[in-house]
Amino acid sequence: MFRPIFHLAFPVQDLEESKNFYVTTFGAKVGRVRDKWLDIFLFEAQITLHERPSEVLPMKEHGVRHFGAVLAWSDWETLANRLDEMRIQFKVKPNISGVGTDAEQAKMLLSDPSGNAIEVKAYRNLSVALEIK
Repeated sequence: MFRPIFHLAFPVQDLEESKNFYVTTFGAKVGRVRDKWLDIFLFEAQITLHERPSEVLPMKEHGVRHFGAVLAWSDWETLANRLDEMRIQFKVKPNISGVGTDAEQAKMLLSDPSGNAIEVKAYRNLSVALEIK
């Protein structure tokens, strides 16, 4: 049975540098590769990186724009520990808020080499934290 795949596309400064970042940092798999774009598979999503330096926003203009994933708690902990060991520069270091409540969550925020922000979260109680009915 086919399962929908989330797709996201955005510009990067340097295609090779960006590919290496996603593969090394997150273990992303590389899909189609063309002259000025390529697909990576990250967190069960297809992400197309387009080498278009003129379209990459300066960091101060990103505002709240970001993408990310919600992982299982243990997967989030494993990734946070691995990224810490890799000495990744975080915009928001791995942290846990709402400890002991239904809304307890873990979060980290980092950027790729082009400044695209990536937020990775986990929730102790997903349905309560996201108010899923």
